[in-house]
Amino acid sequence: MSLNKVMLIGNVGQEPTVRYLDTGVCVASVRLATTDRGYTMRDGTQVPERAEWHSLIFWDKLAETVEKYVHKGDKLYVEGKIQTRSYTDKQGISRQVIEIMVNNMEMLTPKAAAPASPATTPNVQPSATPQPTMGVSESDEPPF
Repeated sequence: MSLNKVMLIGNVGQEPTVRYLDTGVCVASVRLATTDRGYTMRDGTQVPERAEWHSLIFWDKLAETVEKYVHKGDKLYVEGKIQTRSYTDKQGISRQVIEIMVNNMEMLTPKAAAPASPATTPNVQPSATPQPTMGVSESDEPPF
């Protein structure tokens, strides 16, 4: 038995990147920051706050929802799985990217705090369509 499940609560770092495949399927990419609070140890040593950045990938209807309602600064709860993808950059160096393939999202930003979005969807369920994987592309750069 194995389990590949990720749950994150964090803040969107920049406007989502959205594109449509030739087949009409929507794909959205979001950078999400989670933060570990800083603290003081018993001996007085200060441990600073630390942010971890996550690359989130949304597919199909969920990606369309991201396109309409998710903006920089919004707080999101997401569930998904970790996926590793490889590509070769312009210099011919093989690179590896770790992404979260999101299958469930809840928007946590209150409506009043998000004037840029016309409305927020408090709970977005996963799409019925299975998520395709982002295999190694022939391009020398990652798609996002």
